Amino acid sequence: MQDTINGAMLREMLLFGAARVAANKQSINDLNVFPVPDGDTGTNMCLTIQTAATELKAKNPQTIDEVMKITANAMLRGARGNSGVILSLLFRGISKDLKGIESVDGAAFASAMQEGVAAAYNAVMKPAEGTILTVSRLAADAAMRAAGENNSVEYILEAALRQGEITLKDTVNMNPVLKRAGVVDAGGKGFLCILEGMLASLRGEEMPTVDEDAETREKADFAGLGDQDITFTFDTVFIVRKTRQCDLRPFREYLDSIGDSIVVSEGDDMFKVHVHTDTPGDALNMAQQYGTLEVAKIENMRIQQEDMAAGRKTISADQLEDEEAEDAPAPTPSEPEERKPFGFLAVCAGDGLAEVFRDMGVDGVISGGQTMNPSTESILKEIERTNADTVFVLPNNKNIVMAAQQCVGLTDREIVVIPTSTVPQGISAMMAVDLDCGDAKAIERAMLDAAKNVATAQITYAARDSDFDGNDIHEGDFLALLDGKLFGVDKSISVLLEKLADAANERGAEFVNVFYGEDVDEAEANVDAACFTEKLPNAEVSVLSGGQPVYYYIISFE
Repeated sequence: MQDTINGAMLREMLLFGAARVAANKQSINDLNVFPVPDGDTGTNMCLTIQTAATELKAKNPQTIDEVMKITANAMLRGARGNSGVILSLLFRGISKDLKGIESVDGAAFASAMQEGVAAAYNAVMKPAEGTILTVSRLAADAAMRAAGENNSVEYILEAALRQGEITLKDTVNMNPVLKRAGVVDAGGKGFLCILEGMLASLRGEEMPTVDEDAETREKADFAGLGDQDITFTFDTVFIVRKTRQCDLRPFREYLDSIGDSIVVSEGDDMFKVHVHTDTPGDALNMAQQYGTLEVAKIENMRIQQEDMAAGRKTISADQLEDEEAEDAPAPTPSEPEERKPFGFLAVCAGDGLAEVFRDMGVDGVISGGQTMNPSTESILKEIERTNADTVFVLPNNKNIVMAAQQCVGLTDREIVVIPTSTVPQGISAMMAVDLDCGDAKAIERAMLDAAKNVATAQITYAARDSDFDGNDIHEGDFLALLDGKLFGVDKSISVLLEKLADAANERGAEFVNVFYGEDVDEAEANVDAACFTEKLPNAEVSVLSGGQPVYYYIISFE
């Protein structure tokens, strides 16, 4: 039995813990219903501890102090979501308690676990039972008791895991949301995965792997959890670099007045905030009274929950950025060009729509849209890449407008967000751009006026049974939306298109653009769109490949 550990051993234990979480990432996601049912706890915990694993591999520290300092700092910066932030706090407390220690025995490790729990509880404003906090607290208590019996790191880890497993099984009875879904806490499961990996390292086992059997693993009933379980819409995480030493208690109290699931983790020269709120902009603005905003991420949890309920894969801002990074061509060195006066960015999903925006002169296209909301950070990165003094941003989705607006003031560029809520509004706004006028305000007014004059229709499908606005909607029905409101429900897309063509005719539409999505081929689209040509013989009707997900058709008429 391994009684003590040194820095090299602790580094290996943490790498094993990170590997264990990575292997179990999806099974942890499938348990995630609390604090909100958005199915990303496994992803968030994996990304959080992987930041530390990457640093540990690159720097190869050999002392306890160096290992824990690197781990704590990396996890604080890399923490994603509520579970990731709490995980980073647990390890920050452990790091604090092990500072200056060359060799760790069971008692020292158990003490550090308790210090980690204390740090996490101190940062969470309203701790809830039946979570990672409960599991880690009782596991640490068991470790302390075990250290009195056998002062061995391996022995106390075994004891912590035994108690942790007992507590985890009981979380389903501690939390009403977990009980309704019939699952244990996802964050608690993730924490125990790390302990399992650390113990496996001590025992000399191989790097942990898990057989992910999607049919047999425990999985939450997301369809049974409506968005009534989500009190606030936006999952908001940001880092602020301190410009002075300050008391964060007033800021915590302010966050409590505008949201919940609040975690504030504080380092020597910065602090990181996690909050669920309807007004992320207010949280970010208030935070800047305490320092300089360094980075922010905002995600719509209601959209994520809808995707989980419908069995669709959710796409987080972090995943979106990873995909963009993989697809991005390698940069080629070149002489810096002089900035032009105006630049334009558009958010959309679908190669066809992206090509339309590029043809109209946008400098960059940010991949995103319904169910794929890019973060403030990803929008800001694209703004920084745009070689212009003033950058106009077209969010093209009402759930992305706020994230785009948070970029204002975070760069030396002047940023103008045109609050377009649909792709056709964005296209219409771009058509109104007159660069020769040379005046940003005039361009902004023209874009706003143009966006108001276009009507947008969208056809999608119902992910589940529901009753909306007196309409009895069944899973698999086709839905038509007009300017964001439910226009019609039918078993046939053709019927809905006929009704939309009538609506366009009643409005006297002169131009109609039909963008067909990734699930529709060109021949099918031409047949479906024929009703617009028939009902509006004097209008200019165009059928274009949009390639967009979610929506079979996006139609504009003006």
